[in-house]
Amino acid sequence: MTQLKIAVVGLGRMGKRHVHTLLYRVPRAQVVAVCSATPHEVEWATTNEEYKEFNIAVYSDYQEMLNHPGLQAVWVSTSTDVHASQTLAGIEKGIHVLCEKPLSTDLEEAQSVIDAAKKHPELKIMAGFSRRFDESYRDAARKIAEKAIGEPFLVRSNTCDLLDETGFFVRYASRNGGIFVDCAIHDIDLSLWYLGNPIPKTCWAVGTLQHHPELKQFNDVDNAVGVVEYWGGKIAYFYCSRTQSHGHDVTAEITGTQGKLSVNLVPRQNNVTVADKLGIRHEVQPEYWQRFEHAFALEANEFVESVLMDKPVPLPLETGMMVMKIGRALQDALLSGQVIRFNDAGERLN
Repeated sequence: MTQLKIAVVGLGRMGKRHVHTLLYRVPRAQVVAVCSATPHEVEWATTNEEYKEFNIAVYSDYQEMLNHPGLQAVWVSTSTDVHASQTLAGIEKGIHVLCEKPLSTDLEEAQSVIDAAKKHPELKIMAGFSRRFDESYRDAARKIAEKAIGEPFLVRSNTCDLLDETGFFVRYASRNGGIFVDCAIHDIDLSLWYLGNPIPKTCWAVGTLQHHPELKQFNDVDNAVGVVEYWGGKIAYFYCSRTQSHGHDVTAEITGTQGKLSVNLVPRQNNVTVADKLGIRHEVQPEYWQRFEHAFALEANEFVESVLMDKPVPLPLETGMMVMKIGRALQDALLSGQVIRFNDAGERLN
């Protein structure tokens, strides 16, 4: 069986999980290398018995890793501020790239990735939007296509993370582009998917600091609400939070002219409930990985298949650009208190 020789760059929590997924859940992928610029992550990987067992090379320099013998693809799983530069470096080396969302914190830099990918149609370059590979979200898309709720016109979606007491989120905040660029990026993508790729008309946002006052130095908040009005009378409402005490809470509602779809409206760890003198209750997944582990595996398999079978990637790279435009507009609206407007061609007016 032909396997795709792939490397993972970034060995934080997500990068390590991607390596594990590729090793055990993607039979047509062969992890040949990993890379991190963080010394303690490099030390961890160098001494990791599992990586030794699979003969995975460990690099501290990304450019050096791109020269690994036979390397065909790379999964960029680093902080958002280096996504574009590492993707561009991969393209220049003639290597296929799956880059975690979003492509960049900067719109011009993100566009440079799209332009470079267009110049190399022989390469498969994809931005990772994992919710598009979750079976529940895909089923909602199928039902919309089948007109189960008539014509969809309103999406309400939220991404709410478990309150982080370790300080990780605050440290990462300086590099992630802000709560709408980082946290709401999946919700924005879902609204485009479910509403038929509409063009944004206006963006408005408001936010608050409830647990992490230190985010003020990064011009960011830990809870925010954003509203997007699309041309054609369609609307999206997003709620982002980094401070939920009960667990990872991601839900979506799609309202149409003849009904409504709900996805994960009451999040739960599994189908077990506890009934006692306190009432009836259930547990919730602690973070995104428990909720979307299967989606990440499907995303990896479909990306690998697109390379080996020379098929189009399952998600066009250009989709990530519109998501970025809206995320950036919401972030700017949050900071300025102004409504950000677009013309009917999707070009920002202010």
